[in-house]
Amino acid sequence: MAPTLNAHTHPAPDHSVLDFANRQWRVRRPRPFVLVIEGEVGQEDTAPSDYLHEQLLLPEWREAFYQLVDATGLVVCLNVQTQHPTYRDVRGRSSKGRLSQGEYYHHDGCTGPVKPRFVEIRCPIQPQARGVATAVAPHHDVVKAMVQVLPAELAATPALAEMDMSPDAIGQMDVAALDHLQGLITRTVRKKLNAEGARSYFRQVDAAANAYFEPWALGESRFIANTNSGITMQHRRAYQALHTGGVANGHLVKRWPNEELLLPGEVVDPAFLAALCSEEDDEPADRPAGEVCALAQSLKPFHAPTSAKPTSPTPAPAPNL
Repeated sequence: MAPTLNAHTHPAPDHSVLDFANRQWRVRRPRPFVLVIEGEVGQEDTAPSDYLHEQLLLPEWREAFYQLVDATGLVVCLNVQTQHPTYRDVRGRSSKGRLSQGEYYHHDGCTGPVKPRFVEIRCPIQPQARGVATAVAPHHDVVKAMVQVLPAELAATPALAEMDMSPDAIGQMDVAALDHLQGLITRTVRKKLNAEGARSYFRQVDAAANAYFEPWALGESRFIANTNSGITMQHRRAYQALHTGGVANGHLVKRWPNEELLLPGEVVDPAFLAALCSEEDDEPADRPAGEVCALAQSLKPFHAPTSAKPTSPTPAPAPNL
């Protein structure tokens, strides 16, 4: 008997070749909104290398790579070994008693007036594997799924009862309207369900949205379109089993490459740096008064001279997929 397919079991996708940055890359498409780059053709089984910075993100190819992320939604780079100094630890805490902010579907940079173009989340090569998933799905699909699996008693609460949550209405919502409805649902779930009830609800959302949450591979980077003219995504820390705590788990790092990975002559915008700091300050009480946030400290060495004029090379055209 043939196996039953659901939101999380898919036939093995065929591999194909992507021509980009004067190289050929072995790729596959496990979801319509996901492109997985396994490595350069003929080099897939070699030791990990930093092809991300040495090829894909070179200044002359960087904007074309960014456009590939914009158009795809999620671009995954496997088998990357890098010690690039722009990464910082992913912050945020989860407990058995309450969900962290990162466990709800979100855009990165939501505390600032302007959201980063996308976020890169990375699982460094390390002794301990990463056991907690990161679910990623298109924004519209996430909100539709949140409505679809919302228990009737929660949908009947005053905050939601008067909202038009039909599929047609959601399909016509712009980003601001989607954010508003999503915020109402998330606050209702937080108030009405206990921690494991909320986690169970979001596992149902993962399935209904056909989210991508393959296990993290060591040396894997995920470029997630965060707010752009293409496919805007959301993501969350996703426990796929009862969260009991006390389990050894590999760590993740992140950066906002479009805003933080500077081209020659570019400088960090102080206002944007302040927004970055506010995004990282989930637990501001943990930082002594007057101490500069860790992100500001980490970016200081990468400020170009203030007298330099920003220069951007002519971007190569994005590849057609």
